[in-house]
Amino acid sequence: MGAGSLQIRLAGEIGVVRDGNLVPLPQSKKTRALLAYLALNDGPQRRERLCDLFWEIPDDPRGSLRWSLSKLRGIVNDVDADRIQADRNNVCLDRSKLEIDFLALAKAASTLSAASTATLAALAEEFKKGFLDDLALSGQDEYETWRLSQQEHARKYRCLILLEMIARLQDDPSAQADVLYEVVRLEPYDLSVHQQLISALTRAGRKKEATRQRTLSAKELEDVEGFSASLLDTAVAAPAASSAGPSSRDEAREPAPQQTIRFCKSADGVQIAYATVGEGPPLVKTSNWLNHLEFDWESPVWRHIFHAFSDHHQLVRYDARGNGLSDWDTDDFSVERQVEDLEAVVEAAGLDQFPLFGLSQGCAISIEYAARHPEKVTKLILHGGYARGWRTRSSEKFIQETEAMVSLIRSGWGKDYPIFRQMFASLFMPDAPPENHDWFNELQRMTTSPKNAADLLEALGNVDVEDRLRQVKAPTLVIHARGDMRVPFNSGREMAAGIKDARFVALETNNHLIPDSDPVWPRYMEVINAFLAE
Repeated sequence: MGAGSLQIRLAGEIGVVRDGNLVPLPQSKKTRALLAYLALNDGPQRRERLCDLFWEIPDDPRGSLRWSLSKLRGIVNDVDADRIQADRNNVCLDRSKLEIDFLALAKAASTLSAASTATLAALAEEFKKGFLDDLALSGQDEYETWRLSQQEHARKYRCLILLEMIARLQDDPSAQADVLYEVVRLEPYDLSVHQQLISALTRAGRKKEATRQRTLSAKELEDVEGFSASLLDTAVAAPAASSAGPSSRDEAREPAPQQTIRFCKSADGVQIAYATVGEGPPLVKTSNWLNHLEFDWESPVWRHIFHAFSDHHQLVRYDARGNGLSDWDTDDFSVERQVEDLEAVVEAAGLDQFPLFGLSQGCAISIEYAARHPEKVTKLILHGGYARGWRTRSSEKFIQETEAMVSLIRSGWGKDYPIFRQMFASLFMPDAPPENHDWFNELQRMTTSPKNAADLLEALGNVDVEDRLRQVKAPTLVIHARGDMRVPFNSGREMAAGIKDARFVALETNNHLIPDSDPVWPRYMEVINAFLAE
């Protein structure tokens, strides 16, 4: 049998289509779930990891894995296309000769302006059927965590696509309303989406529907903090971005390069997601507060930085525990655990030596790692960071304010109350354009839970790696914004003073995170590139 057209469909019930015909799949749900997992995770997957995900010890996991792989080979392999590739340690599905509907969805969501309206509509309709719903596995907690995270990605991608369709239907409010009904279903607590739907129905002359929808929306939103039914009387003339993130309509935006996402386990068993992108010598970025490997590429908060780094390096970055694609089910955010996360990523990525870039909380993690592993870290870049957390370096007033902020996070994080999240955006980027604030607000909601955000901020208060500064051997560059409203300027000077021969660069800006619109952005990258080139 020669290689023909082969598709893996994950929308609705999983299916494999060869040359237009459905291929019968094994009755074993675990075998079908294994196929979905391999289809959505590029590159080699360790056999041990697959056994842990899909089988219990009494089930003879290795034997079960071999049996499942033998069934899958008969489904996806051809004489001249061994799509299932396996050795003693790893298993991989070669996706180069496959069509996978979820990858098409993700691509369309990341390059919205390039996709036709017909393509967007077809994908949105296809994934209305659900995604991985038929592949739930009772008792396999780690797999279920992964499956649910993938469902959330699909939901967010579909929201982005639907919002783009709404933006293209400005002159047809009735068609807008039809699409907005679906967005309201996906984002039931987003006030702006309810407002847009009521406005579209009103502009389309569908007055009875608009009145009925106002009643339904008021009931849906009544428990949302800060909500008042009078807010539904506000006419929204044009759709705005919902919690799925701002609509990506910037024709000039440079497309995100293709990154490879993989997973590894930290020392305590927490699963950490990491990504590699670009070519050249490696450059490792330590995680910081609020990361999401996929959505960060779309965000004006981060994309210019990642593009700049990956132009000349293989950029390696990861989602901190409790963030993004990494496991959210964890209670330990200590420096010790976060350094173990970095160690696990470095080992999994097979890195021997590399420069290490730390930003904000990532500076303390980078300092501790560099002190432990001087043989690996060739250069150290520390931006906007500190060696001592807010409980150990701050005034009593600042400590009280931060403790109040922790309480606010526990009660208000993730709710449709943008004023609350705007407070954080203003601290991190007071002088950034509104687009950056909008994206930062929404990234907060999609990146972590209220509990994790609060627990992490509390843990950062106890950071203290001051004694490790003198043990850093790598050439070090310390950068700090003079008007930084999140981390005091003096914290950067203390780090530079504690590391032998460290260079210190002050940026004349108030932004903790540097947008590409900031006048200091060119100098910022010039200083970093010159340091890396030495």
